[in-house]
Amino acid sequence: MPTSFSPNGLRGAAAAASTLRRPEGLDPATDVSTMVDPEAGLVDRAVFTDRTVYDTEMRRIFARSWLFLAHTDQFRKPGDFFQTFMGEDPIIVTMDKQRRIRAYLNSCRHRGARVCRADEGQAKAFTCTYHGWSFGLDGALISVPNGGGYPEQFRREDWGLVEVPNVQEYHGLIFGNWDPDAMPLAEDLGDMRWYLDALLDRDPEGTVVVGGVMKWVLQGNWKLAAEQFATDWYHVNMSHASALQVLSPTGQGPKREIAERTGRQFHNDHGHAHGFPVHPRNRFDAKTVHQWYDYDALRERLGAERVAGPLTNGHGTVFPNFSYLPVNGSIRVWHPKGPDRMEVWAWTVLDKSMPEEVREAQRLYNLRTFGPSGIFEQDDGENWSECQAIAHGFMTNSTPLNYQMGIGTDRQEPGYPGVTSELLSDSAGRAFYRRWAELIRTPAWHEQA
Repeated sequence: MPTSFSPNGLRGAAAAASTLRRPEGLDPATDVSTMVDPEAGLVDRAVFTDRTVYDTEMRRIFARSWLFLAHTDQFRKPGDFFQTFMGEDPIIVTMDKQRRIRAYLNSCRHRGARVCRADEGQAKAFTCTYHGWSFGLDGALISVPNGGGYPEQFRREDWGLVEVPNVQEYHGLIFGNWDPDAMPLAEDLGDMRWYLDALLDRDPEGTVVVGGVMKWVLQGNWKLAAEQFATDWYHVNMSHASALQVLSPTGQGPKREIAERTGRQFHNDHGHAHGFPVHPRNRFDAKTVHQWYDYDALRERLGAERVAGPLTNGHGTVFPNFSYLPVNGSIRVWHPKGPDRMEVWAWTVLDKSMPEEVREAQRLYNLRTFGPSGIFEQDDGENWSECQAIAHGFMTNSTPLNYQMGIGTDRQEPGYPGVTSELLSDSAGRAFYRRWAELIRTPAWHEQA
């Protein structure tokens, strides 16, 4: 049957939209969930290359998941705005006159051009440069050139910007969700909050953004990066061998007790995950920052397990495409740009009470390690692009990938919320693809009758 498409937030235009019908087959709902088998630890390589898989991800994962938009520190007064993406949809995030953070689809309701082309800034209104339709900070259509040329039934209030219906904040991180009935953000994060707070809740005053937003392009499917940050400590000693050698105090590489350190992985049913070594000398930040922290106070605030583990080192992913490195203060989004390409957007988020010289030391250290030309970031990007570059070969693409490390090691441990496994394990990777399959085989809110 033909289907109508009227996403939530389409301001009062139901009458106009109801005359439109998309023919059957134009948006095929192909079940691609059988391309992963989390229980057996197998992944079909075509999930990284196939256009149908990618298009299904846009409809059933990115149109219904909580997606990171921006940090609250980027909005100080009404009119401050920041441009980002939800999936491949361009989004304006702004503070309205009542100081409420709101998000809109950055597409004019007239011919569809963007109404804002600047990356960020300050505005009183957003105006399309094609024909001049102009929209207020509340998304309402406020000006239409040659308005007298439209029919009598034309009403400006029907043609405002499409608003993201769910925008919520967690410790300064702003997320949006197109699903009007989405589970609240904090509930969706669940046990992940305990691990995420190792970055966000060290300081009673909160966090700030320093150094702006860094952006770069990589050849590689977005999942390659998201799953690594969720599950993969296995690559560290091999992929980053030269970087670890350069950064070690002796220049000969880390001591054996550091190189062979153990730790844990966490995951929950929503695909969120965090991996972290546990070792008292497992620091990975600027010396100035290390000396500034009062670890006794941190242990009192966050608990000894959290300070020795997720705060000290490690990586995490909030499903599907938001990742972070607590000890560096690096947060990033893997924006999908087709099956073979992603844009990496990275912020440096630090404690608000850090003195300026400490902030600067951490910012520079983060640039040297996980900035666009950082010594670790270069290693990771090369790995992802290498995997993608050969993935289209017929035999290569037909050969399944192995995610079997650590099968049978999942457990629950005192002191660590959620399900944990060994540090060197694919446990969280299997949880990532279990959630992926669950969402991708289930019709989303916009597909309901």
